[in-house]
Amino acid sequence: MRLTSFYPVICTAQLKESHAFYAEWFGFETTFEADWYVSLRRLGPLAYELALLDHTHPTIPDGFRKPVRGLLLNFEVSDVDAEWHRLVVEGGLRAELDLRREDFGQRHFIVADPNGVLIDVITPIEPTGEYADR
Repeated sequence: MRLTSFYPVICTAQLKESHAFYAEWFGFETTFEADWYVSLRRLGPLAYELALLDHTHPTIPDGFRKPVRGLLLNFEVSDVDAEWHRLVVEGGLRAELDLRREDFGQRHFIVADPNGVLIDVITPIEPTGEYADR
């Protein structure tokens, strides 16, 4: 298989709120918008894509038309402390997991989008203890 693109599609009951959330807080720009689907892209050295889909749309097979559940998106950044300040301290987003260091090699925090999708904002750091040997 030769992929030409790969991106997550979040099935949501809150299309407009989710669209605004990813545009405002994470810098995604709209590349396509309908009343049931939004395609987003974040440009930079690499392009990142994300799509939002009304979970009731008939393009989703019967039996699977449910809002997203149990999804975690990792956003690696160069300065997690600055993002903590921007998103939580100044921005007022609720931290689902406070900023902290992990022995396995991350400094990170978690917020949630309007659907309950967890967004783990991460800066890799040196692992400690048993993880340093792996």
